[in-house]
Amino acid sequence: MAETKREIERKYEATGDEVRLPDLTRVADVASVVDKGVAELDAVYYDTPDLRLAAHALTLRRRTGGDDAGWHLKFPVATGIRDEIRAPLSPTVPRALAALVRSLVRDTQLAPVVRLLSSRDVRHLLDEDGALLAEVSVDAVRAERLPQADGSPTASWTEIEVELADDADPALLDRVEKRLRKAGLRPSASASKLARALAETGLGRPAEDTRESGKPTAGTHVLDYLRAQRDALVALDPAVRRDLPDSVHQMRVATRRLRSAFRSYGKVLDRTVTDPVGEELKWLAAELGVDRDQEVLTERLQSRIAALPRTLLLGPVRGRLRIWSVARRSGSRRKTIAVLDSKRYLVLLDTLDALLDGPPLRPAARRPVADVVPKAVIRDYDRLAGRIEHALALDPGIPRDLAMHDARKAAKRARYAAEAATPALGGPAKKFAKRMKAVQTVLGDHQDSVVAREALRGLAVQAHLAGESAFTWGLLYGQEAATAAERERELPEVWAKASRPVLRERLMA
Repeated sequence: MAETKREIERKYEATGDEVRLPDLTRVADVASVVDKGVAELDAVYYDTPDLRLAAHALTLRRRTGGDDAGWHLKFPVATGIRDEIRAPLSPTVPRALAALVRSLVRDTQLAPVVRLLSSRDVRHLLDEDGALLAEVSVDAVRAERLPQADGSPTASWTEIEVELADDADPALLDRVEKRLRKAGLRPSASASKLARALAETGLGRPAEDTRESGKPTAGTHVLDYLRAQRDALVALDPAVRRDLPDSVHQMRVATRRLRSAFRSYGKVLDRTVTDPVGEELKWLAAELGVDRDQEVLTERLQSRIAALPRTLLLGPVRGRLRIWSVARRSGSRRKTIAVLDSKRYLVLLDTLDALLDGPPLRPAARRPVADVVPKAVIRDYDRLAGRIEHALALDPGIPRDLAMHDARKAAKRARYAAEAATPALGGPAKKFAKRMKAVQTVLGDHQDSVVAREALRGLAVQAHLAGESAFTWGLLYGQEAATAAERERELPEVWAKASRPVLRERLMA
């Protein structure tokens, strides 16, 4: 069973041949330094032959020795902060850890690339109550390139590592660093032992950038945007598997942005090639949305209930909502993981890679960004304008609800097109995207009210059939209907701001 540990640490290297730690009891809050002895560590690092994990600052190792022997997979969180996922020792990479790197590795075999032998001299920094504040270690490291052969490069160095204890004040690291710097130590130039080992054994050569240089064209601009969304999709995969907050939503956004860009920039990329990929992205977004949409809907209804006076809560309202929500979400997370483990999903990732490596560019791709990109944004805007006009011309009711839903999707597409254009067009595109987002927000809340009303109607029916009062559900239904009407009244004003001619003129300037 894998477990997660947040690791906050800093690494240092000596400026001379001999490493001497200063008296760390002179650091504020450190009452004593306890020598914990020397541990012999043997760590074998795994990666693909082209070092995909290392390229994304991920490390996967099997380590023996010390008090945390086992498999460790580390994800960067911020500078000096990593999440370490641990699993027990086993002969091969544990399935739980292999799954977390599958979006990068795909079907490629993970194999040993570097072995690090470390003699670790450990000291604990304790406060006056004897509680652990940090662990300081002096590591004498020998790196061996794998597989070993006669003449295989090796490297040796000594580094100092300061790792913050759980719940300790991060400011302690600054105070310790001040003492270490005064003693002639300096922050390590390498982010990790693995990064240094790869560099010093000849494995860490940076990959060559094969993209075209020179003045950006419409094609290079769009492809850069698509690559960023592809990279986000791949990077969010392990976050979804770990059930990190907002990860599913962000992964859906990446899929939608990819699909939207394929459609918005059809003058740049051949849609006969990209449309089938877009359909697969639509499938993935829908599969990821099962859990997320239910979560959002439940939170909306819970907030409605919480705002009601107790005198208006007739019957087991909260209990029925909880049962309804659990029943609808039952197994949804397992289904999400099954989708990420599916062959169809891995084929989609491979297809995206192939498309971006050999893009189906159309003649407009060779033209300057300013000749192509603004026109693509305006086309999406015109599409949205037509749908807004159609929705506002309808009377309230189901046809208008459906028309506003279609307009919401068009607003999202126009917003994404403008966001994609922002790196090249700057402020005008950014402001345009902001206005489109405002329209999308109004239309989105309207659609959420439509979905909520349908759910509330179902809950009222369930309550009635169970002999409970349906009063509260009807009351909430009325509130949602009022919210929808309010959004419909807001839309003309929001749209008037978003459709000002000056915004369009600045975008085309």
